[in-house]
Amino acid sequence: MYVSDKIKELPPYLFSRFQKRKEELREQGIDVIDLGIGAPDLPTPKFIIDKLCEEVQNPINHKYSPYDGSREFREAVAYFYKDHYGVELDPETEILAVIGTKEGIANLIHAVINPGDTVLIPDPGYPVYKTAVHLAGGKSTYLPLDAQNDYVPKFNELSDPEKKASKLMFLNYPSNPTAATIELDTLVEAITFARSNQIAVVHDAAYDLVTFDGYKAPSILQVPHAKELAVEFGSLSKSFNMTGWRIGYVVGNKELIKALHTYKSNIDTSQFLAIQKAAAHALRSDLSHVKKHSEIFKTRMERMYQGLQELGFEVEKPRGSIFIWPKIPKGFTSAEFAERLLEEVGIIVTPGTAFGPSGEGYIRLSLSVQVERIDEVIRRMKEFNCKGVVPS
Repeated sequence: MYVSDKIKELPPYLFSRFQKRKEELREQGIDVIDLGIGAPDLPTPKFIIDKLCEEVQNPINHKYSPYDGSREFREAVAYFYKDHYGVELDPETEILAVIGTKEGIANLIHAVINPGDTVLIPDPGYPVYKTAVHLAGGKSTYLPLDAQNDYVPKFNELSDPEKKASKLMFLNYPSNPTAATIELDTLVEAITFARSNQIAVVHDAAYDLVTFDGYKAPSILQVPHAKELAVEFGSLSKSFNMTGWRIGYVVGNKELIKALHTYKSNIDTSQFLAIQKAAAHALRSDLSHVKKHSEIFKTRMERMYQGLQELGFEVEKPRGSIFIWPKIPKGFTSAEFAERLLEEVGIIVTPGTAFGPSGEGYIRLSLSVQVERIDEVIRRMKEFNCKGVVPS
């Protein structure tokens, strides 16, 4: 009686269900290898922790933060964008601190759409986009993506009514879950499409610095005229291994930034100042720690990719993110395959359908375990193969 209809209609967050099952199996003495959640296992660099410890000692940092984040943090974001992307940002009007991008994205949707408005979300895509649209009373329309088109949006497959109804569009590269990467021309096409249809754009760039083999992920703000209608979210969670710190930012269009600022100022008071100042220190660094950690993820990716190929899986080699996205054997749904991996060989993976209907036929594997554990994953999958399940 005391629960809203929108909560009743919302299924439990998929990853929380997996975590519950993992604990049940571990209580039974089963060694579960969790490749389900995209949380980096590497430590936060010491120079960031040292800065946090320093700032915690300063009493001024125990007061409320400015609603839009500390000036020091916003200036550090501006420095990062200028240094890394060659993009100029105004810290006063084009940058806002968020308590992690998950919070920022969900609240932006509330700040921008009205009940009944349509939002274009990637399929496959990060589940929070759809749930946040639901909670804001909006409608989701899937933006088609597929392996044949390298998971580049197929704007031409949207109908005229779908284009006309859409107010907001989400993009995410490097992609969660597919690990797809793009060049700047894809974002140019997206901005061109959005301008011609008067749709605001949100680019979720949470994995922008986790890249391999010299690939550099572009920013949507490098596209001419992007600031007229686009914002980009960035996170320190994946690049600096600061998931629990809950600190990120949104940059770009002033009107969208102001709307989110207004919304958030009524429901939160930004992040703890000491965390913001430690994050600012990280953004002004030479990124050598980020590059070092990306090399570790690359080594893991290579090992996982090679093992999956040897087992006969159809899989693309990623250029970024902390995921790998193999196609599963015929004769199974993604959920069935994931369930059997967990129950029979103790490996947690995420079924592709968690990310939308086009995820059927795939699973997402996180690279957030050490190489030795990846070797064990491949060994267990070979054992699984003896039962005639894996495709080799």
